[in-house]
Amino acid sequence: MTEAQQRSVPVVHFTDAEAGAKTFPDSDSRRYNYYKPAGRKQTHYEDMTVEVQPDPRHYLSQGWLYGFSNGVGGYPLNWTALKAWGTDRPEPERFPGSGGKGYDWPALGWHEFRDPNEEWELTLYRYNANVVRQLNGNIENARQSKAFDLWNAAWVRFVERNVGAWMHVDHGLGLYLFANANRRAPTNMHNNAISVNSMHRIRSAQDLALYNLTLSEEIDDFNGTAHLETWNSDPAWQGVREVAEQLTAIDDWCEAIFAANVVFEPLVGELFRSHLVMHAAPRNGDFVTPTIVGAEEYDFAERDLRYTKPMFQLLTNDREFADHNRALLGEWMAAWVPRAISAARTLQPIWSQPEHKPPRFEDGLDAAKNRFAGIVTDLNLDVPKELAQ
Repeated sequence: MTEAQQRSVPVVHFTDAEAGAKTFPDSDSRRYNYYKPAGRKQTHYEDMTVEVQPDPRHYLSQGWLYGFSNGVGGYPLNWTALKAWGTDRPEPERFPGSGGKGYDWPALGWHEFRDPNEEWELTLYRYNANVVRQLNGNIENARQSKAFDLWNAAWVRFVERNVGAWMHVDHGLGLYLFANANRRAPTNMHNNAISVNSMHRIRSAQDLALYNLTLSEEIDDFNGTAHLETWNSDPAWQGVREVAEQLTAIDDWCEAIFAANVVFEPLVGELFRSHLVMHAAPRNGDFVTPTIVGAEEYDFAERDLRYTKPMFQLLTNDREFADHNRALLGEWMAAWVPRAISAARTLQPIWSQPEHKPPRFEDGLDAAKNRFAGIVTDLNLDVPKELAQ
C-alpha cells in the first residue's frame, strides 16, 4: 500500500466582512425605518402599501424608471391643482449616496396619507367576495320563496326603469372616473384606496345588471331593457346623466374624487338609494332590492367616504398649502353643488311612481343637504351658499 497523496485545496477563511455581521445603530431593530407608522407600530397594511410605488423624491436614486412619450416621467404632481407639503420643491438630483438637496426628505406631504380602511389586494378580494356571496344568497332565497310575486305592478315598472338606470351611473363612475384617478394619484396609498373605490362601483353595477337578469326570469312582464330607454331619454334622469358624464370628463384627479364622493354621492346617490329606493321598496312588498342597493350604500358611507375624509383633511390642514387648498376646494364646490342639486331636483317626478309612496322628496333632499353640510364641515371647509338652491 502507498501513502495517499496530499492535495492542495484553497483554505476557507471566515473574515466577517459581510454587512450582516456588522453592528449598526439599528441592528437590533425589528421595524422598518423608511416610513413613519400612523400608530405606535406599523400595520400589515402599511408594510404592503407605503413606499411600494417608487418616487425620486424619496428613495428612487436613479430617477423615474418609466415615463411618457413627451418626456414626463412617473406621476407628475401637476395632475392636480391641489398641493401638499413639499410639492413646490425641485425634484432632488438623485444618485447613490446623494442624500437630500439641502432639506429634509422625504419632502412630499402626499405620502402622509393612510387609508383608515387599510385596503390592499387581499382586503379587496375578501370584502367583495363576501358581499357577492351574501347578495347571491338573498336573491336565491327570494327565488325559492317566490318573494317576487308580492310586488305590485307599479313597483315592477319602477324597478325595471329606475333601479336599472342607476347601474349606468355606477359603471360610468367606476370605470371612467375612479379607475382614471387611481392612475393619476401620486402615491400607492392613494392608488389602493381609489382603485378599491373603483371596484366597489363596478361591482355594484354588475350586481344591478345580474339582478336585472334575475328579475327578467322571475317576473313574467318584467322588461329587462327598460333601463336603457330610461337612461337615454327619460327627462327625469337626464340631469343625473349629464352630471355623471361631466364627472367622467374631469382631468384633475383630486377634483374628480372630491366632486364624486363629497358632492355627488351625498346629494344625489344617497338621496336616490336611501331616501327613495330603500324607503319605498318594503312598502311595495319588496324586501330584496334594499339588500342590493344597501350593499352599495354601505360601500360609500362606511368605506369610500371613510378614506375620502382624511385624504382631503390632510390637504385642508396642510402645513404649507392649507389656504390654497381650501380656496380651490371652495371653487370646486361652487361649480359642482348647483349641478348636483339640479340633477337631484330633476329626479323628483319618480318619487310619485311607486303605488305606496316613500317620504316626501323635499324631506329627503333636506336630509341629503344636511349630510353634505356635515361632510364639508368635517373637511374644515365652509358650507357653500349654493346649497340653498
